[in-house]
Amino acid sequence: MHVRVNAAMSADGKLSTRRREQVAISGERDFERVYRMRAESDAVVVGVGTVLADDPSLRTHDEQHREAVGKTGRPARVVADSRARTPTDARVLDGEATTYLLVSDAAPDERVDTLRERGTEIVRAGDDRVDLAGAFATLDERGVSELMVEGGGELIFSLFEAGLVDELSVFVGNVVIGGRDAPTLADGEGFVDAFPELALREVERLDEGVLLVWDVEG
Repeated sequence: MHVRVNAAMSADGKLSTRRREQVAISGERDFERVYRMRAESDAVVVGVGTVLADDPSLRTHDEQHREAVGKTGRPARVVADSRARTPTDARVLDGEATTYLLVSDAAPDERVDTLRERGTEIVRAGDDRVDLAGAFATLDERGVSELMVEGGGELIFSLFEAGLVDELSVFVGNVVIGGRDAPTLADGEGFVDAFPELALREVERLDEGVLLVWDVEG
């Protein structure tokens, strides 16, 4: 499986405000780039925090490009949700594409059953938190070979910590958000040594910001 992390952040490295509200950081050209990346992917994954804060649909909006790259149907939607907190009316459960919910053994059976009744495919992996490596292996077995990660910061850090990221794309916008409690690209506990190493592959001016693309080397 090839895992690509994509995010838009402010010039000071924030994904949104301290209130964790959605902020328009990038512009139309970057939106189009994101839609193309989704179209090229077998699945798009977010953490449950992103679902609770933004209620994204994770649709492609570019079916023509998807057909051009040889993909059929719509990319699956994946939510990393250790305790099955995804609301039953979340837009990722609209039935327009397959939705996988990655849960741990700590997820209440009643919640899991309710979400399964909404048509969600449940992948259990891990005890208290989702074992991302195990869950991704299951997705790979189900045909997900190109996976796009769209946040949030807790999930992105966990993926780097598990050594699961192959590529990182970041749009840096022309705003400063600030706030010690505002989410960043990679939250979680953070690294104190053995930092993941990145090889810069691409730099492009886009809208009023810049797109940076790295390959993850280790």
